[in-house]
Amino acid sequence: MDVEQTEHGTLEHWTPAEVAEAFAQDKIILIDVRTPQEFALERINGALLAPMQAFQPNHMPEQSKKPIVFHCGSGVRSARVAKLCLEAGEDRIAHMAGGFAAWKESGQTYMGTDVATGGPKEMRKSS
Repeated sequence: MDVEQTEHGTLEHWTPAEVAEAFAQDKIILIDVRTPQEFALERINGALLAPMQAFQPNHMPEQSKKPIVFHCGSGVRSARVAKLCLEAGEDRIAHMAGGFAAWKESGQTYMGTDVATGGPKEMRKSS
């Protein structure tokens, strides 16, 4: 994990492998800041949705027991949302570097859309 000190606090940049391990062990809250449409097509199973367009840092879950890690499609929106949280008073926050694209590229499982049925289907990028 890379750590960046900003004027408002600490921003952690987690790798997909770090996120996958912590999420599997129920050690983090994973929040997807993409649009509802993006989330409906494919998502990390179990992640919460809080679209960036409507995001309000004061409505975030409490971080005292589990740290929050944000993710988006490429890492740009999640870094922006994380910085909003720091500006709102959080002293430390994290996002997944590279976003959902990096998650898929690293071979992690995700929920996608089965083109034959239109229903959700667990997927993984084949090597």
